[in-house]
Amino acid sequence: MGQFDTPRATAPRLVYREARAQDGADQAEVFHHAVMQGAMSHYTLAAREAWAAVLPREASAWVARHALYTTLVAACDGRCLAFLELDPAAGHVESLYVWPSLARRGIGSALLGHAERLVRERGAERLSIDASLVMADGLERSGWRRVREEWVERGGERLPRRRLEKPLAPQPA
Repeated sequence: MGQFDTPRATAPRLVYREARAQDGADQAEVFHHAVMQGAMSHYTLAAREAWAAVLPREASAWVARHALYTTLVAACDGRCLAFLELDPAAGHVESLYVWPSLARRGIGSALLGHAERLVRERGAERLSIDASLVMADGLERSGWRRVREEWVERGGERLPRRRLEKPLAPQPA
C-alpha cells in the first residue's frame, strides 16, 4: 500500500494512496456528506435520503468493501477526504466521492487518473463509471463518452445517472 506519484499537487499535504482500515469512518462521512450536501442541486431531498441510506454510516461497512474493490483515497493529515472504489478486472469505477467543500478542485480527477493507470496496467482498453448528475457533465467535458442514460432505484426513489466510458491510451513502452 504505497503512495502514488501525482503529476501535480492539488492541495497542501494531499496524499493519494490505497485505503486502510482506519479510513472506513472517514469514508462513511465523505459518502454521507457528498450525497446529502454535494448532490443538493441535482437531486431532491427524498432522492438524496434514499441514496444515503443505501450504505450504513458505519466504518465497518466501508472497510468490508475494501475486500470487494480496490479503494483509493485522497488523504490530508491522515484523514480521508475523497475516495474511489474500483473493480480493476471489470475496468469499472464503482464509486467516487469527494468531501463537498473540496469538490471541483481536481481531487476526484486525480483519483480517476490513478484508477485509469491501474486498469491500463491490466491491459484494459476502457474505463467505465455510472456517474451521478453531479459529475456526469464534467466527465463528458474531460473526454468521457456517454453510453446511455439510466435510472437506478434507491429506497423507492428513482435517481437518474449516466453510464460513461473513457477509452484508455495504451501504456507507453
